[in-house]
Amino acid sequence: MIFQRDKEHRGGGASEGSASPLVRRLGRRLGQEPVDPPVASRARLPRFAVAATEELSDLAPPGGPPDLHRARLALAEALAPSQPVTSPERFAGRIETLESLIAAIEQARAHVVLYGERGIGKTSLIHVFAETAREARYLVFYGSCGVEASFDEMFRAFASRIPLLYHADISPTADEEEHQRSFADLIGDGALDPRELADLFGRIVGTRVILILDEYDRVQDVAFRRNVAELIKNLSDRAARVQLVLTGVAASLEELVGFTPSIRRNLVGLAVGPMDEEAMQDILDRAEAATGMRFAPEAKSLIARMAAGSPYLVRLLGSRAAAMALDAERLSVSPQDVTAGTEAVLSEWNAGLPRQVQRLLARGDVQRALPWLIAAARASGTPDGSFSAEDVAAELKGADPSAIDAALDGFTTQPALFERLDSHDGSARYRFRTQGLAQLLGLSAALARLENRD
Repeated sequence: MIFQRDKEHRGGGASEGSASPLVRRLGRRLGQEPVDPPVASRARLPRFAVAATEELSDLAPPGGPPDLHRARLALAEALAPSQPVTSPERFAGRIETLESLIAAIEQARAHVVLYGERGIGKTSLIHVFAETAREARYLVFYGSCGVEASFDEMFRAFASRIPLLYHADISPTADEEEHQRSFADLIGDGALDPRELADLFGRIVGTRVILILDEYDRVQDVAFRRNVAELIKNLSDRAARVQLVLTGVAASLEELVGFTPSIRRNLVGLAVGPMDEEAMQDILDRAEAATGMRFAPEAKSLIARMAAGSPYLVRLLGSRAAAMALDAERLSVSPQDVTAGTEAVLSEWNAGLPRQVQRLLARGDVQRALPWLIAAARASGTPDGSFSAEDVAAELKGADPSAIDAALDGFTTQPALFERLDSHDGSARYRFRTQGLAQLLGLSAALARLENRD
């Protein structure tokens, strides 16, 4: 096995008894078979605390503290980890990025590309930007791209939402029939041409339009991407009052939109990176104001350290910790609540892995390799999740890249932890085969380090 020099940070021996306390803690947490909960009687089954009407009276236990039930209701809005932030009141951090985005649209009259890692908050940022633009009387339309996204369908849908009254040839005093029509009524039945669409959008007056294409990285149709680039160029050449905002998982502007010199001067690229600790704690501060709960300073710091710049993890861990406190009928969240909530998250993630992967994580050779697997998880924080042996060596500070490359390659055969990606220059890159495994390893390691420190 590799990395024998320093067992605490490079790996362990051949048995659990010779492994470091950190590795033993982490190993016991990973690869465990989920345990079915005991059967409960109907009277003791869990119940919803809040009705779908968001009223407490029907479901709140008689005589229960009303503040706890109101806090539980508010918590679902304040720290919902599975949904993007859509209201400015809940938006935290990213102020400079939002300012840059507004300036690019308002002052530079440019089209904008927002890019960054998955789960870093791009969709939340774009929703809050859209609300801010609507307040300024922009017409803002949102579209989420998929693998099979169609240029024709998406832009016909956008055109159908732009009232024809904003067309330069339509009088503001037009009859009632014109009030019911849209720009889509002026598009023929044939394939939508980006030049003709730009001509049509060039006739917009009396307002400005922003078209948002979220998750643009998921588009696989080369023609779709080519048509979007052509549309951007033609809209810019006509000084049309329509601007596009593209968002997606990418490490650079070129990675998301390709190398297209003809439109590069028409684009502003804005990178969305990890949040700093102040912004992460701001998320929790806003949750406190919304729920009436209080996170102990140590609890906030603990969440920020384990989230490692991810607003998604701040909301997930904060929500679980607050739920632990509410279940104990407390409005104060302690570090112990954070630890218990994180354990619950890890248990769910681990149980959600394929059984084959669970069994693989429990194998002795994988357990002994956990230190460098964790390093690989940290190195996988790229937009596409790929990394090289050199990236893992950098995380391990001095390890031999050739030994790491051999070890990584050894886990690409069935049952496989990684898939090998051969780059254009012939060098090998790797990626975790199972979605979410890198995040599971990283969060498990963060919690194990904290436990080992106590």
